[in-house]
Order: sequence, then structure tokens, then C-alpha cells
Amino acid sequence: MVSLATALVLIGLSVAAYATTRTNAPSPNATTTISPRPRTLAGVDGVQSPQIIAENLRPGTTAWRIPANDNPNVIQGFANTTYASSGQGVKFYVSSHSVRYRIVAYRMGWYQGLGARQIWSSPREVGRVQPMCPVAHSTNMVSCTNWKRSLTVTVTPQFIPGDYLFKLIAGPRAASYVPLTIWDPQSTATYVVMNRSFVEQGWNAYGGYSFYQGVGPCILDSNTYPPCNRARVVSFDRPYNTGFGASDFIANEYPLVQLMEREGLNVTYITDVTLSEHPQLLQSHRVLLSLDHDETWTYSERAAVARAVAGGMNVVYFGAAAMVRHVRLQPSPFGPDSEEVDYRNALEDPLNGVASPLQVTGNTWDSPPTNWSPIPQIGVQYSGYLTPGASAAMVIYAPSSWVFAGTGLRKGTTLPGVIASDFDHVISSTLTPSNLEVLAHSPIPINSATVSGSTWGGVSYSDMVYFTNPRSGAGVIDTGNNVWIGDLHACPASNRHCPSPVLVAITNNILRLFGRGPAGHFEPARSNLGTLKPLGS
Repeated sequence: MVSLATALVLIGLSVAAYATTRTNAPSPNATTTISPRPRTLAGVDGVQSPQIIAENLRPGTTAWRIPANDNPNVIQGFANTTYASSGQGVKFYVSSHSVRYRIVAYRMGWYQGLGARQIWSSPREVGRVQPMCPVAHSTNMVSCTNWKRSLTVTVTPQFIPGDYLFKLIAGPRAASYVPLTIWDPQSTATYVVMNRSFVEQGWNAYGGYSFYQGVGPCILDSNTYPPCNRARVVSFDRPYNTGFGASDFIANEYPLVQLMEREGLNVTYITDVTLSEHPQLLQSHRVLLSLDHDETWTYSERAAVARAVAGGMNVVYFGAAAMVRHVRLQPSPFGPDSEEVDYRNALEDPLNGVASPLQVTGNTWDSPPTNWSPIPQIGVQYSGYLTPGASAAMVIYAPSSWVFAGTGLRKGTTLPGVIASDFDHVISSTLTPSNLEVLAHSPIPINSATVSGSTWGGVSYSDMVYFTNPRSGAGVIDTGNNVWIGDLHACPASNRHCPSPVLVAITNNILRLFGRGPAGHFEPARSNLGTLKPLGS
């Protein structure tokens, strides 16, 4: 946390940095421009930004929240893009059963613990009920491109880059969200948070269909897994059917956003669509932060991260099951890259045999014809998932690691209830990085999980790992756990075993080291795989 005195100094630095940027802005006739990097500070928990500190000292509000008993079905909507930058017009499509409604835009952050700051509000708009969204029965894609545009919001400079929730308000107990990431194409921030639009849309069952479920008869095949009536293409042109329209942003992304903004870290925000469309953007940053349950990736996205790591960029995979699903993008009537394709069966994919195997969507990235294992990029293999509602303890394996500095953790220390949902573990493979360090090695009872691969004495494992690139020095961490970010949330006072304080401390250790530059230059990974007997257990 930042003291008031320090904050006042930093606000002054922020203003000075802004003035410097304005003073050095190029004239319209300039032929070459060298833009100064924004001022940063070496903070206790990572590289700090005076601008982010100053932003979070501005008045916050809790009005962004939607109570659990509100009805999101009265008003729903979506935008024509997942991300936007200053000067861009964002089209909103809203279906409202209320005669009048309005939209309020909130930038998500810390803001004295209130969680967000109101940036913009629309006038009262005339509501209308939009038509049912049709289903393309050849792919079971639900798309609402038959909706009429409700309004266009221009992204002005007052929209500070960040994660936004646009709250659609139709009445005292009727509201929903439209998420939007405001990005800065010129950013050189230390940390990049990448929101998971592909995962959220793949799980979105609005209209009855997602990549994992469907209604009605089979199409294309008659398999029981993956379900034969699933969607093969999903559209971004529709509302989200969960999280009051925010999907799982509040649970699986926001706690890390709030932590970084609270610490005033030098962070910027993109979506996975942004990276797919602008793969060169990572060259300007030191750390990429992949969030909980970031399982769905495009080829362009994966290749961009591989190049960035080869160039020295550190990566944190906070969620297990990273890079399991293989998708590609295609245009919709509303714009480019607004449809997400994943046949999950290469034999069904129209590109099979006629396009690059790296674009053909089999069930996983490991599947033919792509055959590109994620293990060299994340260090571990996807291994299964705990039964919904079940959890397991995180068990510390390498307490002397820099990751656990200052936590007081010892080998074998258990953190109850930390692991849930999907998990990863180390396997014996030539693809496993040779200097892989196992940081936590946590047993997962198979009677409370669905497990793929080997088991040992009735258990599988969730492994938190660290490795460094031998040439560039880039560091990579995979937590092996799919609710790490959710566990950063503060617990009720009655929870005597709250994992949040120690996980926050570990997260800050990671952000601090990774923010310095290629982590292997400071803390090179050293393999301890030989102590796991047999390897993988």
C-alpha cells in the first residue's frame, strides 16, 4: 500500500510525466519521433507507475456492483468488440424490457477498496426488446447480428486504459454488464494483463449453445464426447449468459487487477483477441500475465508468446489448463475476428487437409494434425479437474525458492482449499524443460476428480513449476491451479485458514522479480525433478 505522503509526491511525478509527454508530442509535420517512456518507480512489490497510483487515489464507488437478487434478464447487451482504444467508436446492442435504461462505464481497480471509478454515463435511452438470435444449424452458432444498434460510445481520453464494466441499468433491480478492455497501443508498461475473451465466449451458452454443450440433436457426428450437439463456432455478437453479463471476469480476473492497481504497479490491459491481432505488442513489455482458466488460444497468440519468451519476456500462467483448446478467428457481419472457431474434431474442420495444420482445430493443441504440445511453453501437462465444489490443499515442495521468500512456509506446509477446478502436473517427457523446478506438489484424490494420465496410489497431483529460458533468461511460472486469482480475494474474518495473505505474498514475489527483466538473470531455475520418484508423482 502507498502512504498519503508518498502518494502526493507520486501525483506530482505523474503530472510532470504527463507534461513531459505533452511537451514532446510531435508536430503534424514531424518525420521522426522518439516518445519518452513514462516514469516508473521501483516499488516494494514490483515496478510502480505514478499514473496508476494517482488514478487509484481518485474517488471510487461501489455502485458498479449488481446485487445477487437483481434480474439480468430484463436488460442484456453486447459490444461489437472486446477491446478498444482512444478515438474509437464502440457500438452497443441492447435488448431491454424496460421503456428506459442507461449505461454507466466503470473502470475496475482498487480506488480505496471501493473497486471501481465511474468514467462515463449515457443519457436515458429508449429501450426495446430485440429479436431472438438465430442459430446457424450447420455449426450451432448463435449470433445476434439481427439486433439493431442501440448507441455508439466514443472512447475519449477520459477512458483511462484498463478493464471496464459497462453497467446496463433498467431499474432498481434490473441490471447487467458488458465487459470491455480499453487498451493503449503505445503502452510500454512493465506488466500486461491479458483478459480471456476466447475462454469466456467458448463457455458462453447464450441461446443454448457453447463449445461444451448444446440443445437438440447431433450435428456432424454422434460422439458422446465432446457432445455432438455442441457449437463448432461461437459468436462474440451476443450477451454472456453468466456473471450478470460479465461471464467470470469478477471471479477469475478481477482479483488480480485489483491487487495490481492497489499496489500501483505499472500495468496495462489487453484481451487475447488484441494479442492475436497485434502479436508484436509484447515486444514493448516485460511480463505477460495469463489469468485463471486461460485454456483457449489461437495460433497467432501462441506464436507471439513463444517469440516474446525467446526475446526475454517473462510469463505467468496463473491458471491451469493453459493452451489446451485450439481456436481460430473469422469475421462476422459486425466486424473482423468476431467469430471463434473450434470444431474439436479435425475431421469436421473444413480447413483440414487444405490449410496449415496449425490452423486446424482438433480437440486439443496436442491433437493431430497440429501436434503442438504446450509443455515446452508452460512446463506441465493438463491433468484433469476436481468435481465442482471439491477442493484440495496446496502442498509446498521447494520452500527455499525465491517464490516463497518472506512467507515462512516449509516443505510439506499445506494451504487448505487452495486448489480447485482444473489442475496441471509434471510428466516424464522430452518436452519438459530441463531446468524445471517444482515449487508445490499437491496430491489430488482421484475419488474427487476426473483425471487424465497416470495416477499413483489413488492420487494425481497439481504441480506449481518454474523454469527459465537458457538463452534469453525469460522466466515462466505455471501455478498448476485454476482458482489462484480467485483465492486472492480477502476472506471473511471467520475463515481461520484463509489462503489470501500467503498467496498475495507469493504473487507479489513473482511480480517483483519478473518486473526487473528476464528472471533467469537474477534467479535461474534449477531442476529438482530428480527428487520426484517416480517422475510425475
